[in-house]
Amino acid sequence: MVEDNEHVQELNRLVLEREGCMVLTAPSLDAARQILAGHPVIDIVVLDILLPDGSGLDFIPELKKSTAAPVLMLTSRRGYGDMVQGLTGGADDYMTKPYRVEELLARLVALLHRREAAHGNIRLTRGPLVLDTVAQRAFLHGEDILLQPREYAVLLYLIRHEGEGVPAEQLFEAVWKLPALGNTNAAKTAVSRLRRKLSGSGYTISSGRGTGYCFERENRNCNR
Repeated sequence: MVEDNEHVQELNRLVLEREGCMVLTAPSLDAARQILAGHPVIDIVVLDILLPDGSGLDFIPELKKSTAAPVLMLTSRRGYGDMVQGLTGGADDYMTKPYRVEELLARLVALLHRREAAHGNIRLTRGPLVLDTVAQRAFLHGEDILLQPREYAVLLYLIRHEGEGVPAEQLFEAVWKLPALGNTNAAKTAVSRLRRKLSGSGYTISSGRGTGYCFERENRNCNR
């Protein structure tokens, strides 16, 4: 979410996190570039136009080179020309301020549905384990295993790094969006709960000194 108004930024972040989303915030285009450099997998971008170091409209072509994520323009610019420029310049939707957060959520969900349907990967399947990447729920043998938002985020992150060792610090910072500073207890607790909930799936989350956490088939060795 690229937005220089701190109040708007904080309100949207809180609302989206309450819905189980992981939100990366940037008050400027330069900050957005740094986020994109460190997080190559982005699901959606909410982009303002009037930013301290440039125009969000001019940033769209550069943004599209870094990510295939859909872009929702969220701006006080209500002019017809601005909307046309945004939509023809690569934005997937255009929304003006003031707005209702319910409408913002509805538009984001719609964009995610369209993207996932276009790529045919609404569901991420590993044997009998199925993750619905839009509803952010996980099913085992057709039954919802009732993951908490952080548990789902940890599982999705590990699956996207399947076969790799993910250090606890990296996992914590990726999911909780906070510096680990040596405290990874929350990540360890989430992994412990996931291991129990994945029982019978044929997959596990292994761990070892120097390898980190690894989502893999049972009885296989994790390669860093």
